Amino acid sequence: MIAPAAVPNETRRLPRGVVPLAVAALFSTSGSLALTTALGKLVYDITHRKLDLGLLGLAEFLPTAVLAPLTGTLADRFDRRHVAALGWIGEALCMAYLAHYAGTHPHAVWPIYVAVVAFGITRAVVAPASRALPFDLVSGKQVSRVIALSNAGWQLGAVVGPVLAGFLYGAGIRLPFIAAAALVIGSALLMFLVPHVDHRRQSSDTSGRVLHEAMAGLRYVRRSSILLGAISLDLFAVLFGGAVALLPAIAEDRLHVGAVGLGWLRAATGIGAGLVTLTIAARPISRHVGRVLLLCVGLFGVFTIVLGVTHNYAVAFVALMLLSGADAVSVFIRATLVPLATPIEMRGRVLAVEQVFIGASNELGAFESGVAGQILGLVGAVVLGGAATLAVVALWWVLFPALRDVDRFSEFKVPVDR
Repeated sequence: MIAPAAVPNETRRLPRGVVPLAVAALFSTSGSLALTTALGKLVYDITHRKLDLGLLGLAEFLPTAVLAPLTGTLADRFDRRHVAALGWIGEALCMAYLAHYAGTHPHAVWPIYVAVVAFGITRAVVAPASRALPFDLVSGKQVSRVIALSNAGWQLGAVVGPVLAGFLYGAGIRLPFIAAAALVIGSALLMFLVPHVDHRRQSSDTSGRVLHEAMAGLRYVRRSSILLGAISLDLFAVLFGGAVALLPAIAEDRLHVGAVGLGWLRAATGIGAGLVTLTIAARPISRHVGRVLLLCVGLFGVFTIVLGVTHNYAVAFVALMLLSGADAVSVFIRATLVPLATPIEMRGRVLAVEQVFIGASNELGAFESGVAGQILGLVGAVVLGGAATLAVVALWWVLFPALRDVDRFSEFKVPVDR
């Protein structure tokens, strides 16, 4: 049995370790998005091919897809603090190599792709462990507060990372990679401030049947039409609407701005999402959860189309803020729903499965956008992606009525003995 880590007045005080986890999310997100922004600029400066921007996403996604059963099991079998810390150290090593390579005035991109694959492996290790950790420490009414705090750290990092990369890239091509490495090392060190919670339960599903255990998360998601609908909605909507991957090309070819302008465009996504996250923290979503989710994904598609047709920097900036704000609502709903509906001893495996869907929507979506951009051009790729997102929302409205009709988070009961 695992005793809840909450203090007696759980609605007012958060347990020790929650704030360090939020700061770790801020550092790791800042580092990852500084890396992504700098890499996109570096690769496009070398090749000027939109397809190569998409290949960056593919290189990062493949390890997550292949390793998800293993990394989810690691997060459930071992101390999640240690798993996350080791993964972040691995990320820092990849970033250090990229800092070295960027300073050699490179003309080939394949070493970058190799390093990004290695980074994808380490990120696959980090994701399920770091995302499960906050929910090991809290219960009851604290869950929504912790999600809002974690999202705030993530969204602030989504602003800091790209802006930092944009300014540092202009000052010295190696600097954004060095800064990114320092930030994720900071995340690893913060794990020393997080208390240990034994999340493992001795039962038949941890008896040594490794493959069966590893696939348990996928089976659990497949049995729940609401979880499957929510996670797959994000997959297909963002897969088609992943225009952010084309921002280096949009910034240079359509908006005619440099690295600093690109950094602010990437930061616009964090600004919009951050403002919405603060609003949700002050006024949490309490009713019509399913319909709000579908509506906001639809708005994501609408503002993606606006981004695709504009030549104006200010309009593009606002469109990015609005589409990311809509996406922040869907992220909040999914991030609340999935852990609440998952037993504590299975969260690593279920979140690893979700991470594959998220990776498919983001990194594989970046690849799809790169291919579409190469074939259809920037406008065709972005506008078609936004239209496809709207079609997905309409289809999911019909196919997943249980998701559409979810009213409150309290409808979900966590099936776990404590």
